[in-house]
Amino acid sequence: MAIHFYNTYSRRLEAFEPIDPPNVKVYTCGPTVYSFAHIGNFRAYVFEDLLQRHLEARGFQVERVMNLTDVDDKTIRGSREAGISLPEFTARYKKSFFEDIDSLRIKRATHFPAATGPENLAKMIEMIEQLLQEDIAYQAEDGSIYFRISKYPDYGKLAHLNLAELKPTGRIQSDEYEKENIGDFALWKAWDEKDGSVGWETPWGKGRPGWHIECSAMANRILGPEIDIHCGGVDNIFPHHEAEIAQSESVNRKKFVRYWLHNAHLFVEGQKMSKSLGNFFTLRDLLDKGFSGRELRYALIRVNYRLPLNFTFDGLGEARQSLLRIDEWIRRLQAIAGQAVQDPEFSAAKSNGFFAALDEDLNISAALAKLFNQIRETNRLVDHGQLTAGQAAALLNWWEQINQVLQLHEDTESVPKNVATLLGKRAQARADRNWSRSDTIRIEIESLGWHIKDTKDGQQLIKKLG
Repeated sequence: MAIHFYNTYSRRLEAFEPIDPPNVKVYTCGPTVYSFAHIGNFRAYVFEDLLQRHLEARGFQVERVMNLTDVDDKTIRGSREAGISLPEFTARYKKSFFEDIDSLRIKRATHFPAATGPENLAKMIEMIEQLLQEDIAYQAEDGSIYFRISKYPDYGKLAHLNLAELKPTGRIQSDEYEKENIGDFALWKAWDEKDGSVGWETPWGKGRPGWHIECSAMANRILGPEIDIHCGGVDNIFPHHEAEIAQSESVNRKKFVRYWLHNAHLFVEGQKMSKSLGNFFTLRDLLDKGFSGRELRYALIRVNYRLPLNFTFDGLGEARQSLLRIDEWIRRLQAIAGQAVQDPEFSAAKSNGFFAALDEDLNISAALAKLFNQIRETNRLVDHGQLTAGQAAALLNWWEQINQVLQLHEDTESVPKNVATLLGKRAQARADRNWSRSDTIRIEIESLGWHIKDTKDGQQLIKKLG
């Protein structure tokens, strides 16, 4: 079955046909390393991880680039306020970013180029020189280099903006601007006093790159002039991705990206995330509140990427319960399967439709529904003694394939010695039919952070999360 993605450029669902199958080139906008990344950022990064893992599960070989924006208005301002050099300032947040994606089980990209890398700066300068030579770019009175959007007739088509209806406002030097502020954007910013020690010499004078040219240069240098998929949040569509297209296609005269995939905004308790509202959370804030990386991953992944995600603490509680349900299901299968070889004739899981659901624009809601339908049916068979060891082994193998995409399973933690001792005492109390003592020990075990479930196969411990 073909994979389909909703292409922002065409505004329709399209069959996925990479340029050079089975190879797939993907560019994903990474963090601006001026602070700790927040959960809105990670909504995008988790979606992109799901995308890569599903493509790989379907047999594609993915080469993914995620850039690190380590020079722009925000990073320079942050380093100046901290009183340290730009590399020293951004190093802290680069390190924290990698720690955070590991917590969320996000697969490392093939390449993590930094904007200040010499090879990337050289590519930016090369592209800008070509645009200047072809009169698509020009140098302004302040020494900055601007892209002349009148030279690129398709500017605005990704965002579906009718530029004729928007009033031009001249040049835009800031890295970020609203769609009403249509104007020529900065490719290279001439050095000024606010930049301090930050700046690089070029044929047209000292300065630093604009945000948009950074991504164009890194994508072109590493992946080439034509790539299969470009991802990011909807807030990047305009102006950032619009500018990337204009720059890249003006230089290469080729279609820059085949499929544009954008994730919708994340809200917190129904409101836009804001520090003033007290609902602004970094990943570290939530880990400090006792939530685990996999709980946060589940909460961020469970809604289709194109739909707004309302991130709530009730939702985190639901994520916790869903994961406990998966853990218990796996334990039941493991107990039945033992060392058995999987039954090749058992096709219940194979025909489940989990991967087919993801084929349709990463429909994770439908895919998770398929998973939990399978869990429900499996538990019914187990309860009636109708699941064989070979069938349980087949289901565990199916789960392993799914977990390569979802990355949700956590191996059972080793039981602390004091908990194991109490568990043994409770087993003896139950054997002696001393129910009062059994209940007392249960309460003591639960106070240590463990749930107990009594089954026909004996006591089962479940670690409380958070």
